[in-house]
Amino acid sequence: MNASEYVRQDRSGPARVVPLLGWLRHYDRRTLRHDLIAGVTVAVMLVPQSMAYAALAGMPPVTGLYASVVPLLVYALLGSSGSLAVGPVAITALMTGTALAPLAHGDPARYAALAGLLALLVGAIQVLMGVLRLGALVNFMSHSVLSGFTSAAAIVIAASQVKDLLGLDAGRAETFPEIAASIWRSVTTVHPLTVLVSLTSVAGLLLLRRYLPKLPGALLVVAGITAVSAGFSLGTQGVRILTEVPGGLPAPAVPALGGSDVAALLPAAVAIALVAYMEGIAVAKSLAARSRQQISPNQELAAVGSANVAAGLFQAFPVAGGFSRSAVNFSAGARTPVASVVTALVVALTAVFLTPAFHHLPKAVLAAIVVVAVLGLVDRRSAVTAWRTRRSDGLTLALTFVVTLLFGVEPGLAAGVAFGLAVFLWRSARPHLAELGRVPGTQTYRNVARYAGLVTDPRVAIVRVDGPLYFANAQFLEDRLLGLAEQRPELTALVLDASAMSDTDADGAHAVAELRQRLAAHGVALHLATVRGPVRDLLGRAGGWQTMHGDGQVHADLTAALAATGARVAHQVGDTPARPPSPQEVF
Repeated sequence: MNASEYVRQDRSGPARVVPLLGWLRHYDRRTLRHDLIAGVTVAVMLVPQSMAYAALAGMPPVTGLYASVVPLLVYALLGSSGSLAVGPVAITALMTGTALAPLAHGDPARYAALAGLLALLVGAIQVLMGVLRLGALVNFMSHSVLSGFTSAAAIVIAASQVKDLLGLDAGRAETFPEIAASIWRSVTTVHPLTVLVSLTSVAGLLLLRRYLPKLPGALLVVAGITAVSAGFSLGTQGVRILTEVPGGLPAPAVPALGGSDVAALLPAAVAIALVAYMEGIAVAKSLAARSRQQISPNQELAAVGSANVAAGLFQAFPVAGGFSRSAVNFSAGARTPVASVVTALVVALTAVFLTPAFHHLPKAVLAAIVVVAVLGLVDRRSAVTAWRTRRSDGLTLALTFVVTLLFGVEPGLAAGVAFGLAVFLWRSARPHLAELGRVPGTQTYRNVARYAGLVTDPRVAIVRVDGPLYFANAQFLEDRLLGLAEQRPELTALVLDASAMSDTDADGAHAVAELRQRLAAHGVALHLATVRGPVRDLLGRAGGWQTMHGDGQVHADLTAALAATGARVAHQVGDTPARPPSPQEVF
C-alpha cells in the first residue's frame, strides 16, 4: 500500500488534545472500508490471544476481553498512531503475574483488585510522564537491555506454560529456575490426553501461520478444538477446560485497596510502564515510517497511560501496543485509529454474547497460543550483533538476559539499566584524546587543520578532546595533559583543539583554569582553538575566557593557534595532504 494513500492527520485546534478528531477531518467511505476490514481482522486475532494473555497474567480469561474494549477506545481517541493495536501483550502479562502472585496470597478477589490497581498505577505513571514531556527517559533503556530482557522473558513465558501444556499439577512459579524445579517435581502428573491437545494446537498454529498466514489461525484452532472438546467431553476425561466464562462487560470501579498495596506495587508499575511504552513506541515508529505518519512520543505516553487507567477501572490488567497485532492491523489496511474502535466493538460483542461458546475450551489451547506467540521474541541476532559491535553492549545484553532468567523481570531490567548507565559513565569519564599529527616512532608532528601544513616543531603539541568536558572527566583530562607535559620536557606550548568538545560545566571550566596554571608551572603555555559557542559562553561566565583571551591564548582555529605559538610550520606540498589522526596517534 502506498504511503500517499494514508489519511493525513490534522493536529490543529481540538485535535491537539483529541488526535482522533484530526483523522476524522479527512475521513471518507474508502478509508472507512479499510478500517472496518482491519478492525475486524485484528479482533478475530485478539479474542483468543487476549484470553491467553489473561491466563498468563494469572487472571480469569474473560478479563482479557475486558482489557480489549474500553482501553482500545481510549487509545483510539488519544493516540497519535494510525496503526498501533493496543491490548494485552505477553511481556506485560508476565510482569503482571510476577508482581501480583506474592501479594494476593491465593485470594482471587484480591488478585483481581491488585491487577486493577496495578493498571491504574501504570497508567498514572505514563500519563504523568507524558504531561511532563519525559518520553526521552525511556532512552536509558538501551536496545541491548530491551533485547536481553525480551529474550529472557520469552523463555520464562514459554516455560511457565509447560504445566498447562502437559496438564501437570504444578504450582505457579516466577523465575526460570523455580519453574523448572516445579515442573520436575510434578513430572509424574503428566496427562496424556492434554499433551495430545497441546501438540495438536501447536501444530495447527504453526502450520496455519506457515502456509495460510492470512487466515486467523488462533481463532480457527480455538474453534476447532473447542468443538472437539465439547463433542468428546474432554473436560470429563481430565482435560482442564474454562467451564463458566461470565458474559457482559463490567461496570467501572476503583479497586478498594490501601496505601501499603500501592507501595508494594509501585516498583513493578514503574517497570511495566517503561516496558509497555517502549514496546508500543517501537512498533508505532516503525509503522509510521512506512506510512509517512508522525508519532508524538509524549502524546503516546498520555494515550497509552489513559488506556491503562481505563483498564484498571474496568477490572482488567495493564495493556500496551503489541508487535504482532499492530503488524496485522497495518497489513490489513488500517488507515486511522477508527480501526481500533471497530476492534473494540467486535470484542465487546464477543464478551456480551459469545462467552458461553468458550465453556469447553481447553486451557492447553491458550497455553499453546502464548508459546507460539513468544517464539519469535528470542532475539539471537541482536545478541550476536551487540557482541561484535562493542563488547560492553554485548555484556549489557547478556547480564540483562541472565538476571531476568534467574531472578525475575524487575531485577533483570534494573540490572541491565544500571549496568548500561555505569558503562556510559565510565566511557564519558574517560573521553577519547588524540594528539593530532604525531607520526608514531618519529619526532615529526603534522598539523591536520584545514589550512595549516606540517608542524615540524616538537615544542608544540596539539590535543583534541572528543566529548564534553564536565565533572566526571575533568580530572582525567587534567591529569592526562599534565602527564603529557611531564613526559615531554621540550614542550613550550599545548594547543587544546576544542572542536569536538560539545559542552562543559563549572567543573570543566575550573579544570581549564587549573590546567592553565599547572602547565605554566612546567613552562608550557595552554592555548584554546576552535571553541564552540556553549563552551565559550560558560568559560566566559566562569571568568577564565576573558583572562586567556587577553593573554592571546584563545584562537579561532588551529592555524591561528600554531602561529601564536611561534611553531615552525612547513606548508603542504606535493603528496603530503592533510589527514585525520590514525588510531595509533591516540594517547
